[in-house]
Amino acid sequence: MLRAASSLEERKPDTKTGQIYVKAIPLRNLSELDKIKAEVSEGNILIVRITPIAKRSVEETKEAVNELKAFTAMLGGDIARLGTERIVITPPSIRIWRGE
Repeated sequence: MLRAASSLEERKPDTKTGQIYVKAIPLRNLSELDKIKAEVSEGNILIVRITPIAKRSVEETKEAVNELKAFTAMLGGDIARLGTERIVITPPSIRIWRGE
């Protein structure tokens, strides 16, 4: 069943443009975490490639992933691994389907 347009309008994210974007971003160092957090806070979906930071430091990779997990939980969003090189982070209005 189709929802009424007014029902769909209520579900729009509270962002500057009213648009949700899917963005692919490489994570090269810990200083880029703030940019990732800001993008998710604005309602965007991020696919983060962690290979660049993983090649430099396993410890920094663990720190980055743990920080993103904590941030996502605090925000009420969702986070999941996509294979061995990427993670996806979503804002609170979007959930990641993990199968049955």
